[in-house]
Amino acid sequence: MLSGVMLLWFILTAISVLFVAIDSIKTPESPVLKWGFILLTAYTGPIGAFLYVLGCREPLPGLHEQYTTTRWRQVLGSTMHCVAGDGLGILAGAIIGALIHLSRPGEIILEYVLGFGFGWMIFQALFMKASSGGSFYKALKNTFIPELVSMNYLMAAMVLVTTFGMRMVPQSTNPVSMEFWFIMSMALLTGFIAAYPINWWLVSNHLKHGMMTVRPGQDAHAGMQEPPATGHSEHGRAMEEHNSDSHSNQVSSNMIGFMVLLSIIIFGISTAIALMYSA
Repeated sequence: MLSGVMLLWFILTAISVLFVAIDSIKTPESPVLKWGFILLTAYTGPIGAFLYVLGCREPLPGLHEQYTTTRWRQVLGSTMHCVAGDGLGILAGAIIGALIHLSRPGEIILEYVLGFGFGWMIFQALFMKASSGGSFYKALKNTFIPELVSMNYLMAAMVLVTTFGMRMVPQSTNPVSMEFWFIMSMALLTGFIAAYPINWWLVSNHLKHGMMTVRPGQDAHAGMQEPPATGHSEHGRAMEEHNSDSHSNQVSSNMIGFMVLLSIIIFGISTAIALMYSA
C-alpha cells in the first residue's frame, strides 16, 4: 500500500517539476525565485506546483505586480526561498549522515550546519546581494537573523518528521531507497508549513522580502530595489526599507532577540523529543 502511494507521489512530483520548470520561463519573477519554486516542487511534489500556480504564476499579462502584492503571497515567496535553499543543505547532510552512519545527534548537527550555511550564504546573501548594494558582507549581515529564525522553525518540524518517520517505515534510512526520499519530502513539506508563520512575521516587519516582478530586459534585482509603477506599493515600500538597512526602525531589537530565542527554544525542544525517541 505504502509503496503504491510513494510511487504515485514521485510520478506526480516529476510531472509537477516539469510543469513548473517550463511554465516559469514566462513568469516575470526573479530567476532565483523561479529556481526556488522548482526546488520546492521537487521537495513537495504537486503541492509545490499548486503553490506556484496560486501564488506566483501571472494570471493575466501585466498583472504579476498586483497579483503578488497580497501579504500571503509575499510570505509564500519568503518561505519558499528559505526552504529551497536550506533544503538542499539539509538533504546533503541527511545523505552524508546516512552513508557514514552518523549518530542521530551527529546527523541533526550536520543537517543544520549544511542547511543553514547553504541557505544563508548562497540562497540568501550571494543570490540576493544586489539588494544590499552589491556587498556580499552586507548581505550576510542583513540576512543572518531572518535566516536563523526561519531555519530553526523549518528544522524543528523536519527533525520530528524524519525521526518518527524513519523509525516507522522500513528501509527509510537508506539514501538510495524510495522510502528515504518520501520521508524527506514529507519532512520538507512539514517544515515549510512550520516556517510559514514566522516568515509572515519577518515579512510584516520588513526583515525579509517576498515575491518580486522582473520584466524582460529588466535587471534581475530591479523589482526589489524600486517601487513598481503599477500599484505594487506595499511590496515596493518593503523593498525600499529592506535595502536601506532600516530593519531596526521597523521592530525593536528586544523583539528580534525574543523571536530568535523563541525559535532556538522550539528547535531545542523538538531536537530533545527526537533524541529521546531515537535513543
